[in-house]
Amino acid sequence: MRPIPRWIIGLGIVLLAASIHGRSQKPSSGVSKPQISQTSAGRFVDATERLGVHFKEESPSTSKKYLLETMGSGVALFDYDNDGRLDIFFSNGARIDDPMSKAAIPQKDSPKYWNRLYHQKPDGTFEDVTEKAGLAGAGYSTGVAVGDYDNDGYEDIFVAGFGGNALYHNNGDGTFTDITAKAGVAGSGWSTSAAWIDYDNDGLLDLVVARYMEWDFADIFCGERREGYRAYCHPDIFKPVSPLLYHNDGNGKFTEVSHKARIDKPGKGLGIAIADYDHDGWVDIMIANDAIPQYLFHNNGNGTFEEIGMVSGVAVDASGTTFSGMGVDFEDYNNDGWADVVITDLANQRYALFANGGNGTFDYTTDNTGLGAITLLHSGWGVRFFDYDNDGWKDLFVAQSHVMDTIEVNQPHLHYREPPLLARSDHGKKFVDVSSESGEVFSQRWAGRGMAIGDINNDGKIDVVVASANGPGWVLMNETPSTNHWITIKLIGVKSNRDGIGARVKVSTSAGEQYATVSTAGSYQSSSDVRAHFGLGTERVVKEIKVYWPSGIIQVLRNVSADQIQSVREAAPSVT
Repeated sequence: MRPIPRWIIGLGIVLLAASIHGRSQKPSSGVSKPQISQTSAGRFVDATERLGVHFKEESPSTSKKYLLETMGSGVALFDYDNDGRLDIFFSNGARIDDPMSKAAIPQKDSPKYWNRLYHQKPDGTFEDVTEKAGLAGAGYSTGVAVGDYDNDGYEDIFVAGFGGNALYHNNGDGTFTDITAKAGVAGSGWSTSAAWIDYDNDGLLDLVVARYMEWDFADIFCGERREGYRAYCHPDIFKPVSPLLYHNDGNGKFTEVSHKARIDKPGKGLGIAIADYDHDGWVDIMIANDAIPQYLFHNNGNGTFEEIGMVSGVAVDASGTTFSGMGVDFEDYNNDGWADVVITDLANQRYALFANGGNGTFDYTTDNTGLGAITLLHSGWGVRFFDYDNDGWKDLFVAQSHVMDTIEVNQPHLHYREPPLLARSDHGKKFVDVSSESGEVFSQRWAGRGMAIGDINNDGKIDVVVASANGPGWVLMNETPSTNHWITIKLIGVKSNRDGIGARVKVSTSAGEQYATVSTAGSYQSSSDVRAHFGLGTERVVKEIKVYWPSGIIQVLRNVSADQIQSVREAAPSVT
């Protein structure tokens, strides 16, 4: 019998379930926590124009209010040419006629609809290399996932979309080849977020793709039948659809195994994140669903998964109510060694924060951490935990906007366009909204959607790129004043997948311990820097870096100097 979450006890619901494979128990002894040399708000600066990034997501706003128009762009931060500098990729929409025929596929029949790749030059500015790279794309693109699926040392790109997906192989010479048909990953329907994951620990990255719903361009009228009141339809009127899971066969081809792996539970997926939440050595999958229970797929370690969202306590809020899950992250925000979950949703629902109890269950901590009060009147999409001020505690950054562009007509206290949110962690116990003190960007109203994070200029401070719906992308450079130290860890797998995706990294200093999962997934329709970043507070030396590789190898580095990017190549086990 699994422990029953407190919200279920409160409702008087009795749940019976089989025990989860390999579940670990939370250690009873506490650990000291990183010291803070400064307590301050952040400082993020809009450097988009200065850096030469000129992108606008094209999602025409039709009179028919097609739901596809609301989804916005995804974004990726990754180093496609191995020059040590992060590059930027934006997915883009396509032409939508008004009206559109029911079975039509939107087309990128003009350069304004192209997906865009921006290469970072040595001076830190960016150049548009889309055409040279061969990444203009086709159809209506939404999500993006980056990973080295063939372990050749170059990052490949998967682009999700409506009516078909695409996989681009990185040729290592600045160009990409569309290998979708050969690889067998075109999929069908409406795909949103995707994640690279080595779910069977064979050293090859597999691919999981969230799909939103069964939908087409049928003219369905929703909202009041008077001028200016027609609205986008609620997802409840559409049927759910299952995610896709592609197994990497190792020969440039993939096999769709969602039914075999028991991950084919119909949902309304918008965000995906991965982590080994129970420390059994197998990476699990969290999917944010819109207006239905959230899904946690526990990896059984035998090629199959079990959906345990309700049993584990992450499916609904504390009152047992579903919410409109959109963006998701799966990281340890309170430094106890166990991956926690945050899911963004719509105004009046409050963003959902679930603390991992270390015993296979999660507690809904939105209210007692202050996140509920901060987010009650806001709607969020892209979201990530990261330590913006390097004090040793993971903070929250959220790209915000309501889904309904007419929301102010019926609910004038809410807004369609919203500023982003920066919530600072107070020792992993409370979150404090420091947005208004953290730069002019937090006073601007955007239709925020996708969001990726990474250290763009390699200065030890995590930067943010935000995409929007029918609007521009923004490059936000982190210029937070701080004397705190940091370390960034880049894994190079040998027996494991080359990116080290799925590895758990533990960093120990004299002040305490921190943990991270190596992944490019998380947020909403986006892909972030694969390197694991840790703020160290006043600590100048990392006493120990411990890497739990997907292969099962445990590797240790000791007495590593702070303020550097430390590469770790997978070696023979150093711990038995």
